[in-house]
Amino acid sequence: MKMDLNVIIEKMETGEQDAALSALQTYNKEKNLCFSFPPEEQEVRERLGELLLAFLERDLQPSCKLACLETIRILSRDKSRLEPFSSRRAMLILARHAAVAHGDGSTPEIPDLDVIVEALKCLCNVVFNSSEAQEAAAQLQLVVGVAERLKQCREPQWTHDVRFFDLRFTFLLTALRVDVRMQLARELRGARLLADALDATLGLYWPDTYEVAPVGGTGLSECPPLGRMETERAMEILKILFNITFDTNRRKVDEEEAATYRHLGAILRYCLMSRAEGEDRTEEFHSHTVNLLGNLPLPCLDVLLLPKVHQASTEYMGINMDAVSVLLEFMEKRLDRGNKLKETLLPSLNLLTESSRIHRETRKFLRMKVLPPLRDVRNRPEVGCALRNKLVRLMTHIDTDVKNCAAEFLFVLCKESVSRFIKYTGYGNAAGLLAARGLMRGGWEPGHYSEDEDSDTEEYREAKPHINPVTGRVEDEQPNPMEGMTEEQKEHEAMKLVNMFDKLSRNHVIQPMKLGADGKMTKLDPHHLHSLPPPLFHNPDQNEEEEDED
Repeated sequence: MKMDLNVIIEKMETGEQDAALSALQTYNKEKNLCFSFPPEEQEVRERLGELLLAFLERDLQPSCKLACLETIRILSRDKSRLEPFSSRRAMLILARHAAVAHGDGSTPEIPDLDVIVEALKCLCNVVFNSSEAQEAAAQLQLVVGVAERLKQCREPQWTHDVRFFDLRFTFLLTALRVDVRMQLARELRGARLLADALDATLGLYWPDTYEVAPVGGTGLSECPPLGRMETERAMEILKILFNITFDTNRRKVDEEEAATYRHLGAILRYCLMSRAEGEDRTEEFHSHTVNLLGNLPLPCLDVLLLPKVHQASTEYMGINMDAVSVLLEFMEKRLDRGNKLKETLLPSLNLLTESSRIHRETRKFLRMKVLPPLRDVRNRPEVGCALRNKLVRLMTHIDTDVKNCAAEFLFVLCKESVSRFIKYTGYGNAAGLLAARGLMRGGWEPGHYSEDEDSDTEEYREAKPHINPVTGRVEDEQPNPMEGMTEEQKEHEAMKLVNMFDKLSRNHVIQPMKLGADGKMTKLDPHHLHSLPPPLFHNPDQNEEEEDED
């Protein structure tokens, strides 16, 4: 039998806990999976919400508290009728039952964990759906109360559900309120607080200052996958940390902050090397880890390379490259999937780019993997299934951010050398980045890179004079279309071409450009087409020796 809301209201208006409890439990069981509500009952639901809050201000038996909160959780799914629950008074009532009311001092010595969890779920629903509730939560400084409980991350009294919904509530507050985000980051030292919570969640110990291992000292390869609950909590922590560190890599950090971020970076390396239960869960876990790594100050990322080389490690130049290798595999997996590349690929690709720019060993290792010495000079750089081919294809992607990021990564691996960049990508693919940087005339982008030694393959040396720099491959010889023409005929054909360009330009079909003295493209007016000097094709190989060993 369907429970009538008016019947519930009548029983609650009597003030009798037992009568109200019976009616609410029946309603909660019936509506547990309900996410849509009839509009004609809006006013009745609002009245019920007011009665529930009034009940919660009384001294109730635990079962009645829990039933009231369960009903509020169900009713708070209705985004169109949140007024009873989004006020400052309502938020304070819910915060007290969640034991996160700042300065309230009303938390019982033996808290009712089921009531706390249910109240946290209500807070999450209301804050997610109501800007008024978000404002109230900020004014009441509920994040301070949650932070106090997060400090107890190693206390056994708090269950997984309490910890998880503490984190979910904190994530929502920091995602939706800039002021709360800044308060947690600075006033409450959120990075250190959450790094400790992540450490406790993963069960780590520290054999060295910036080296992490699981409790028990077993190697990562021997560790079982992270449990479901630990993974869920860890991902919530990573998401909160992402929110509060979003501007970190764009500002200067002091020594204390740098130490905190290097400590966090060491934990993130452990996350990157760990597995969750199932491939999809592992990828999601790694995705949040990569997103956060991209927020850390670049000098702090050296902790990814600090662990000692072990027997099963990926070693390069005496450095442990396990973390970099995992990042590269993660990036290629996202690239192969080809779905929403801007959201899924760019975080890992940007991270690899910036790590390569600042850490010489990382760049050299990645260059060995992505841009090995050229042997195939018969196919265009974008043709093939090697990682270089896939990235070169991205350089002409329709999304500007995607193509710029792919080009930047390869350019950094080439030590920002124009000639080397053209060698591996072809002038046609490279033109976009070179034009944007004013490097169409060749040369080097200023940077701090080590000297190289020549390591061209024999195949490349033999084919080099025959490679078309525009396409980046050896082209089949084509007949000269001007063979047999007199100078007058050549000049006549050239003027026909100029006149066609002139017509297209005046009709605004194309916009002719010219290469300025600064190496950047500038507009060319139609009347200038007839006064252009003879073109001089610039071959970057004439001025710059090709050196490939990092």
